[in-house]
Amino acid sequence: MRAVIQRSARASVSVDGKVVGEINHGLVILLGVKTGDNEADADYLADKIVNLRIFPDGEDKMNRSLLGTGGQALIISQFTLYGDSRRGRRPSFIEAAPPQQAKQLYDYFVNRVQACGITTATGTFQAMMSVQLVNEGPVTLIVESKPDQT
Repeated sequence: MRAVIQRSARASVSVDGKVVGEINHGLVILLGVKTGDNEADADYLADKIVNLRIFPDGEDKMNRSLLGTGGQALIISQFTLYGDSRRGRRPSFIEAAPPQQAKQLYDYFVNRVQACGITTATGTFQAMMSVQLVNEGPVTLIVESKPDQT
């Protein structure tokens, strides 16, 4: 699994012009599921992200986690994180998990983050979504459940 996480002051996701999820201070998590990923990958990634120390402390150093700040998470499925654009002009998505597997692991990941006590909001799986966010820092990181095999 692969996640792009962005520290945000506020964020929302809309489908067909209607807001379906929004958060205040916290993280926007764009989540991609790869063929072969499993619940252990989701467990690892959820634990890593909620405990990652990327929020400022009293001395403005990145020493606090999402858990430590009481922040929220906006989790959005994004199969394009496994797009391979190394050849040609159209990305290949062959590494992305099929929708049924991806949805199951996406839902599992959301539940794992919630089980940590994080207030979460989500997008709509397989929908065309519009995401708005105010990126703080800016802080943007890529977090993976296992080393890249390419």
